[in-house]
Amino acid sequence: MLSTKAGKVVPAEVQADMQTKLNLITEHTIKDKDFKVTSLAHLLNENSLKECFHRLKRNKAPGLDQVTYEEYETYLNTNIQKLVKRMKAGKYYPQPVRRVYISKGEGKKRPLGIPALEDKIVQMGITRILNAIFEPNFLDCSYGFRTGRSCHQALKQLDNSIMTKPVSYIIDADIRSFFDNVDHDWMMRMLEEKIADKNLLKIIRKFLKAGVIEEREFYPTEEGTPQGGILSPTLSNIYLHYVVDLWIEKIIKRDMRGYVELLRYCDDFIVLVQYKKEAEKILTEIDKRLNKFGLDLSKEKTRLIEFGRYAKINAKGKKPDTFDFLGFTHFCDRTRKGEFKVGRKTKRKKLNTSLKEMKGWLKSVRNAIKIREWWKVLTAKLRGHYEYYGISGNHSSISVFYRQTCKLVFKWINRRSQKKSMNWKQFINYLKCHPLPLPKIKHNIYIFNSNV
Repeated sequence: MLSTKAGKVVPAEVQADMQTKLNLITEHTIKDKDFKVTSLAHLLNENSLKECFHRLKRNKAPGLDQVTYEEYETYLNTNIQKLVKRMKAGKYYPQPVRRVYISKGEGKKRPLGIPALEDKIVQMGITRILNAIFEPNFLDCSYGFRTGRSCHQALKQLDNSIMTKPVSYIIDADIRSFFDNVDHDWMMRMLEEKIADKNLLKIIRKFLKAGVIEEREFYPTEEGTPQGGILSPTLSNIYLHYVVDLWIEKIIKRDMRGYVELLRYCDDFIVLVQYKKEAEKILTEIDKRLNKFGLDLSKEKTRLIEFGRYAKINAKGKKPDTFDFLGFTHFCDRTRKGEFKVGRKTKRKKLNTSLKEMKGWLKSVRNAIKIREWWKVLTAKLRGHYEYYGISGNHSSISVFYRQTCKLVFKWINRRSQKKSMNWKQFINYLKCHPLPLPKIKHNIYIFNSNV
């Protein structure tokens, strides 16, 4: 049984029924690479959509209609019945996404789309269907938003390849505003490679064309994927599977003499290459390939650098170039024995942003609640930071985060009133009685532990 906080449950047989059908689709897709699914929209029935509702996260900001999770749940059966009835009659139209802006650090803001709750339910159902169809076709080079795959696996593969393969050059590629520039016609053609159900395809196209509301003004979406939606990462993986992954695997690798490997996490990807001339050619071809599908590289952020065991020698006394991938800056380093290894540290911008967020949070809670109450949250925040950034070679960066956090805690404890709460010695004694989690490596990605 799938429980919820409100005590509602989704019967196990309902979950099994939906999952069984999805498993059968996956089996057919694996057996026959040319297999097209002709009947899918019927899977978005009352039982499966109820399950999708219970899979959603509570306490999320409401969309344009301002309907909350609790409000929708009050009349869940009736709401889902009406939703399915509209879908069967072809009268279901997703609402425009409500656009807000969140801080990106350094004074910059990032747009965030908030879909209506009912649209999230449908997106969840479609996402499960698309994953059942396309997941078996995705390549091993893709790591983002896939079951059983993670950014740490991508980082481990990166380290493994640079250390064991003849890699001397890296193309650090950045697609300019990828999620805003996905071509809808190409997107639909890619979906049609595996899907022949026109009803489901119509619903997906409606999501692509739903538009955005910002400050009460409607903006049509002629390109791009649904902002902030559950569906967006899966659609993006499908798009880049055809645009980048298959192309490099089937065409680029075939035409190159040296070693070539792609590593992609959603729209963030790098290409490892053996020879410089081939790396230069691949970079040019990537730009042409993306242009064909309505995308282009960010000229400011895309780079070709020399990287590997010979980079330091060829740099002739200068520091070899570094590159950023998944929140880490990667650089040429040495083991205790003087041998080459890939070094990594938390990207400076990410570290500064994390500390800024910590400072803002401490400032907001210092007078609002008692120390013993927010101390537990502080502990969880530190553990969460280590869980992502606690990776082989990065102990110094997470130690910096720990030390700076302790200084911030001391500062804001003493800002609770005009009278100083405690001096540094008292604070250290307090830490002994109420210790915060110390920096710890959570992900060991090195292959040869004896060398590091």
